[in-house]
Amino acid sequence: MGSHAAPHHHRKAFLVASAVVLTAAGLLGLPRADGAPAAADAADACRTTSVNLPRGDCGPFWQVLAEDFNGDVVPLGAFSDCEHDVDTSAAYCGGLSGSYRDNWWAYPTGWRDTANDRGRDVVGVYHPEDTVSVGPAADGDGRMTIRMWRPADGGPVHAAAVVPRAVMEMAYGKYSARIKVTKVAPGYKSAWLHYGGGCEMDHPEGEWTGSLTAFHHPCGGGEQGSFPGSDDWTEWHTVSTEWTPGHVRFFVDGRQIGQDTREVPDQPLSWVLQNESALEGPGAAPGSSAQLDITWVAAYAYDWG
Repeated sequence: MGSHAAPHHHRKAFLVASAVVLTAAGLLGLPRADGAPAAADAADACRTTSVNLPRGDCGPFWQVLAEDFNGDVVPLGAFSDCEHDVDTSAAYCGGLSGSYRDNWWAYPTGWRDTANDRGRDVVGVYHPEDTVSVGPAADGDGRMTIRMWRPADGGPVHAAAVVPRAVMEMAYGKYSARIKVTKVAPGYKSAWLHYGGGCEMDHPEGEWTGSLTAFHHPCGGGEQGSFPGSDDWTEWHTVSTEWTPGHVRFFVDGRQIGQDTREVPDQPLSWVLQNESALEGPGAAPGSSAQLDITWVAAYAYDWG
């Protein structure tokens, strides 16, 4: 159910072969060698129940990004000139500076969103320069804001996909964020995903007028794993994906909503926080807009030890 804005080519990363002992897997909450979930799988590795940004390593993961957006303000217009080394770990946006230039990239202006390939009447084009900003909310909480909109003349939706650079082209890991759609309108959706080489993991995904859903598309094809939830996009939720060898698990507010062991990807992939025009239901109305707020993002590498 996810999408491809442009052809993606990922470099191979150095991976260390590892054998997991069943007893240790059970203690750490890792998948067993036979593919069944371990006893500790009832909750995510960080036991994420707090609204605050988690800090530090947890379970088999070591933290490589902890961003609460309480630092520098990034105004509209700064996420620009993003055509450098696209879709690689060297990618960057020339309009950004400081830590945001170091830590974030975005799909460049002009890339088309998924709806363009789905025969939709309303489609989208990525415009990070006029959809993505960072700054304090009314209560002072620092947030990354994704405000998508459709021009009054009925042109394409201005969409946004942002990418944490610390986990680009990385195999395995844990990926978490706390999010809320603070302004809802029909015709807008998210599909936060890892994909490539015929593999795809999506969480969260769905039209913003609906509920959070997760999907897993096995690398060799076959029936997708679909894990619909009852959680509303318009409430604050912590979403997490845990990707380990042979196993992917999806969490909302610390509870597992789905998991799969069928042909889970083993190659380096990037985490794309993709937001775009809807693939189901009505298209965005001319002059409409919708907004997603992200209050923190945390990402972790997988500890082979």
